Amino acid sequence: MATIALAATDGMLHFELAMACEVFVRDPSGLADPWYDLVVCGPGPVRVGAFRVEPDDGLDRLAHADTVIIPAVDDIDADVPPDLLDAVRAAHQAGARMVSLCTGAFVLAAAGVLDGLRATTHWAHTEALAARYPRVTVDPDVLYVDNGTVLASAGKAAAIDLCLHLIRRDHGSTVANAVARRLVVPPHRAGGQAQFVTTPVPARDDHPLAHLFPWAMERLDCPLTVEDLARQANMSSRNLARHFRAVAGTTPLQWLSTQRIRRAQELLENTDTSIDVIAQAAGMGTATTLRRHFHRTVGVSPDAYRRTFRRPGPASGS
Repeated sequence: MATIALAATDGMLHFELAMACEVFVRDPSGLADPWYDLVVCGPGPVRVGAFRVEPDDGLDRLAHADTVIIPAVDDIDADVPPDLLDAVRAAHQAGARMVSLCTGAFVLAAAGVLDGLRATTHWAHTEALAARYPRVTVDPDVLYVDNGTVLASAGKAAAIDLCLHLIRRDHGSTVANAVARRLVVPPHRAGGQAQFVTTPVPARDDHPLAHLFPWAMERLDCPLTVEDLARQANMSSRNLARHFRAVAGTTPLQWLSTQRIRRAQELLENTDTSIDVIAQAAGMGTATTLRRHFHRTVGVSPDAYRRTFRRPGPASGS
């Protein structure tokens, strides 16, 4: 069973710590076997936000975990506890996957884990992170960064996005979507999206793109263009781009590409349909095009993804 060690020390914020516990505590889909073994690690009883937390084990347990998660710290100017720094370095040297949530990036940076890598943190603190740790390439405009074995998220909601991204990497899109449904959050926001949008997403489906999204989702197998989307939304391409940035935090083509990759993932996981047919169903046209975009986005080929995440069950014809 893959072990996730969640660091807990005085001065950390309770939201990210509690959120990580909620995300990784159980598999609501029943499809991932084995699921994660989540362990909260700390030097003893600690004060996390307004709560007192009793860790399951000591910080030395981090070095024996498969994944180590560092939640947000309240004061980025406070010295990182030496025992936490030592434990983080030991875990990194032992080969653990290292993950920071929000201002937890300051802990990874202080330990040297982020040296030479891209990283992000809450947008209000990206300048401080870049100034304090010049060997870290800080990207202030993304939700999260995945360097393979070292990952970092922006603040709050982006931390949930990164946790779902980890589940997607480990167990596939179907399981990640099931967790997202339990949390009542969007199933997939790509890491390259903007940290925040100029206009909040409306609570009700009365924004200008409310009817466009389902219309496009029903036509992913069609060669849709920005002009097609603009025409359906009854607005100019420039106005469409502005609304997409405000509502979805991305461009129309990036949003469309993300939905097509998600459709391909679902078909790879849940059917035996050929790669050629999946490419057409996802609007990629040919298997070659699908393989190129899929590998660039997901990091593996469609065939490798299917071998890893194919779900047992009735197969559809190819």
